[in-house]
Amino acid sequence: MRQMSGNVARAAAIAVVLAVGAVACGPDDSGAKNAGGGSDAKPAKGGTLSVLNNEPQTDFDPARLYTSGGGNVPSLVFRTLTTRNREAGAEGTKVVPDLATDTGKPNADATVWTYTLKDGLKYEDGTPITTADIKYGIERSFAAELSGGAPYLRDWLAGGDKYEGPYKDGGKGLASIETPDAKTIVFHLNKPEGEFPYLATQTQFAPVPKAKDTGTKYESHPVSSGPYKVVKNENDGEHLVLERNPNWSEATDAERKAYPDSIDVRSGLDASVINQRLSASQGPDSAAVTTDTNLGPAELAKIGGDKALAARVGTGHFGYTNYIGFNPKVKPFDDPKVRQAIAYAVDRSSVINAVGGSSLAEPATTFLPNQKAFGHADFDHFPAGDSGNAAKAKELLKEAGHQDGLTVTLTHTNAKGGPKGPEVATALQDALKKAGITVKLQGLEANDYNDTIQSAEKEPGFFLRGWGADWPSGGPFLAPIFDGRQIVKDGANFNTGFLDDPAVNKEVDEINKLTDLAAAAPRWGALDKKIGEQAVVVPLFHPVYKRLVGKDIKNVVISDWTGVLDISQVAVK
Repeated sequence: MRQMSGNVARAAAIAVVLAVGAVACGPDDSGAKNAGGGSDAKPAKGGTLSVLNNEPQTDFDPARLYTSGGGNVPSLVFRTLTTRNREAGAEGTKVVPDLATDTGKPNADATVWTYTLKDGLKYEDGTPITTADIKYGIERSFAAELSGGAPYLRDWLAGGDKYEGPYKDGGKGLASIETPDAKTIVFHLNKPEGEFPYLATQTQFAPVPKAKDTGTKYESHPVSSGPYKVVKNENDGEHLVLERNPNWSEATDAERKAYPDSIDVRSGLDASVINQRLSASQGPDSAAVTTDTNLGPAELAKIGGDKALAARVGTGHFGYTNYIGFNPKVKPFDDPKVRQAIAYAVDRSSVINAVGGSSLAEPATTFLPNQKAFGHADFDHFPAGDSGNAAKAKELLKEAGHQDGLTVTLTHTNAKGGPKGPEVATALQDALKKAGITVKLQGLEANDYNDTIQSAEKEPGFFLRGWGADWPSGGPFLAPIFDGRQIVKDGANFNTGFLDDPAVNKEVDEINKLTDLAAAAPRWGALDKKIGEQAVVVPLFHPVYKRLVGKDIKNVVISDWTGVLDISQVAVK
């Protein structure tokens, strides 16, 4: 979500929702690959993997999916130019080649990117995959009837903002994507984008043969370029059955292990039922996982007393930050001292307890998550200790002319148990009371909350918020929230602090030019530190994801890119 236009920003909320839903799973903290079947379990090919989910895998079309790194279940069917490195922990934050021979060759200013396809790539029907198919796959993602996917291409590709897709272009195609031959594809961007290799992991880069395109019906049987093909798709992803693609070549795919013979994905299940079935691990459930359901505090407490069960719980970290947002246009939050006072008064321990305890959340004093890939810099501009610094908060309030305290309203969602819900709001209310700040609570239903928080006209002065990145970098984390050019006045606005600092905007542009991502990372961290001084947000916590797997599951791999069990690595034999 970096350097977004208004169109991109309007879609970013979808990314955050999907990221959280698709991101919550992991192996143990050591990152061991052989969780589930015992440390001596050797993964082997064969068997059926069951997936028990709450939410259906809807819109199973590469143009319509909003996934990072190629997604989880989608990446079994759709290969892309690049993909995430399928390794545990920090190694999994790297981008690696998939259909392409490398992660892309940029020109001098990163406005032109060239890719070459590997030899021997085939679809499920045995026909060769060409760059024309990748170009067409991207172009169809611009069609209004296939909307929903990542919006960066519309923002980054030259002419993308005016392109309406292949069904309306009269066969002209998008001129900024060139395919000089069947194995070469060239992208022309309208601005430097050093992180284009990350974008090339999105499913919009999956090849689609034009002759097999059935428009909105394509999702029922998309043509596979990955290790599995779709043989059943019932009720728009409620029940998916995947079987081996006989024309997928392991020699061309270093990332996907493809151990099971088939994968059965069933959705619409209650979260408690999913965890109960995984815990019991009877029959087919012994070879089952979930890609969207976490364990809660009560379930973790029960599991803690059972060593065998605890060994089947994985931990994952996804780049996400829950925070307090301020609208500086609303008094008294126009005064930096008031915002700083609240930052000092926050009791993060009580906030973390409100969302389930330290097993499910880690305290945050920086906006960037504490992973190297994001460029995390360790700092705390307003140290509140374990339970808040009420004395320092009162001192700042006095300097701001509020020696008798003040009364403010905190807007939150009505979703109980959620990171922006009444429990967190109440914890903050109690902490700020110690500093002389009376907090009135305003709870809103989900739709009203989003409409209010994301509106430049209706945004309240003091509210709870969260943000997640589309890939593991500081760019899609900081730019949408703090780049002044991302302020949207007539749509979904995510720069809720209305920060428009020329120095910040300039540094975003300078970092975007870097193709050396290792060099770019610390600069994002330094920018986070600089922005943090202005107290336009107060970071609260980063979520931790805990998930259970069936007793016969082997080779559990969770990376710091997604924080979830990577289904492409799992074995059941």
